[in-house]
Amino acid sequence: MSDHKIIDSWERNASPWVEAVRGAEIESRRLVTDRAITDAVLACMPESVIDLGCGEGWLCRKLRSHGINTLGVDAVGALVEAARQADPGDYRWLSYEEIAAGCLDARADVVVCNFSLFGDESVDGLIRSVPNLLQRQGTLLVQTLHPLVACGDAPYVDGWRPGSWAGFSDAFSDPAPWYFRTLESWIKLLLANGLCLSRLVETIHPQRGKPVSLILAAQTAA
Repeated sequence: MSDHKIIDSWERNASPWVEAVRGAEIESRRLVTDRAITDAVLACMPESVIDLGCGEGWLCRKLRSHGINTLGVDAVGALVEAARQADPGDYRWLSYEEIAAGCLDARADVVVCNFSLFGDESVDGLIRSVPNLLQRQGTLLVQTLHPLVACGDAPYVDGWRPGSWAGFSDAFSDPAPWYFRTLESWIKLLLANGLCLSRLVETIHPQRGKPVSLILAAQTAA
């Protein structure tokens, strides 16, 4: 049930989220993580990218400005509509369960999940489907909150955590729960689904000197 609560929350908060992203209101994204994931994608020199959990489409728009063919997919209809209104690119409304079931007929040089893997079973199914979405020698890129920081004072073990909109405007409500994974669990999730870790990047806040996010790059084992 917690996986479904995530989508419900994002549907309710789609409008303020679009404003926050397009208004550059999120400090960590503005200073560190947006550029980090863009650079990670460009380093792969792809001709095509599938952005799973594309949100309002900012990364697709950025990559399209570099001449890359992009496909944005999200489980939240309101965010897909916002992406379509801002850009003539290809955006599709599909749940992670639908993607896992083979409903996304597409392949790309890079599949990217940028802060879009919040669930448990839904994420397991999505990662399982990634090899079928990658071109030969393609790369999966996952950017997520750094486990060291995201863990907070809780035990460093996998499990559901309560959500929070702390630091965001009062327009946000009903934060969704999210599933915490340790670094070891992230790597095991990739390996269990035929993906081999090829690169790991820890982004650092330029002012605080603390880790912000973790970027995992992986390719199919074959």
